[in-house]
Amino acid sequence: MNLFYKDISITGLLVVVPKNERDFMDDMKMYNFPDSRSLKLKKVMGYNKHRIVDGKTCVSDLAVFGLGYLFKTGGLLKDSFDSLIVVTQSPDYFIPGTSSVIQGELGLKTDLLCMDITQGCAGYIVGLMQAFMLLQQPSINKVVLINGDVLSQKVSIYDRNSFPLIGDALSITIIENKVNEKVYANIKMDGKDREALTIPAGGFRMPSDQLTSQLENVGDGNRRSKDHLKMDGAAVFNFVQSKVPNMINDLLKFSKTSLQNVDYFAFHQPNKFMLEKIADKIGVPYEKMPNNIVGKFGNSSGVTIPVALAYNLKKELTNSGIKVCLAGFGVGLTWGSMILNLGNFKFCELIEY
Repeated sequence: MNLFYKDISITGLLVVVPKNERDFMDDMKMYNFPDSRSLKLKKVMGYNKHRIVDGKTCVSDLAVFGLGYLFKTGGLLKDSFDSLIVVTQSPDYFIPGTSSVIQGELGLKTDLLCMDITQGCAGYIVGLMQAFMLLQQPSINKVVLINGDVLSQKVSIYDRNSFPLIGDALSITIIENKVNEKVYANIKMDGKDREALTIPAGGFRMPSDQLTSQLENVGDGNRRSKDHLKMDGAAVFNFVQSKVPNMINDLLKFSKTSLQNVDYFAFHQPNKFMLEKIADKIGVPYEKMPNNIVGKFGNSSGVTIPVALAYNLKKELTNSGIKVCLAGFGVGLTWGSMILNLGNFKFCELIEY
């Protein structure tokens, strides 16, 4: 599905990451796994450090901290926005929505549209699409989009395929009306293969109980329960390599944009190897599609996209601007992308919680 938006613009970006940093090689010592193979994984996949919250920290905690920082520093006025969107796979509660929790904790105005979206690796893209649509309403002039996850609490520490690379993070993006700005996007979903990335238990289909919390041997010495994240790495890799390059080529054609005219490709970062393979298939130089975020902060699902922007492009985004292609792909299975101009941000920062 191709989508087109106009007269909108991103005007600010704040990323919040936990102070708690873990080292990939230290984590791998917890498993019966040779150091030589760990070092090879570190080099090929780009794993190094990752940030995770303590067990008591929720998405709303990171959001309240980040918004409070913006209110205090003047980056955002408390009553200046008309909608609050929260995109997360790790909500504070089943009921109420995390956006309502944040609204109540900060005492935000009641004339505010609060909305929660359940999305993962493509969550930042889907959240932007929703924000753009809301800005078509005359009564909505500014939207605050929060994309955050604390999925480390749903990953088994005994699963070396997931725990040493998982990351927690949250982003706050400000979107406003701006005349003559255009955005081109596309989005696709295929729920038939949804079990490639899933947490089997915890919802109404399979409520958590004593049985779902029991650790099971899932092969190669890894153990996890049905309450933990389950990932079919091979299936996800094949999905990404077969779908994402075609998606980007279709978007370039739809937007009538040449590959060379895109300054930067900010893609979701599962690992370095996967991004290099995507870059090769599309024909993008590696320097235009950095893969350093997963090695510095871990895989924080869709939040890796705004983290990549804030960490790598602060100078460009606070100055005249650049043309960027964003892409997210994974849970759902979902894959989406967009091409837009970014620049002249009022703020672009990365802070620690």
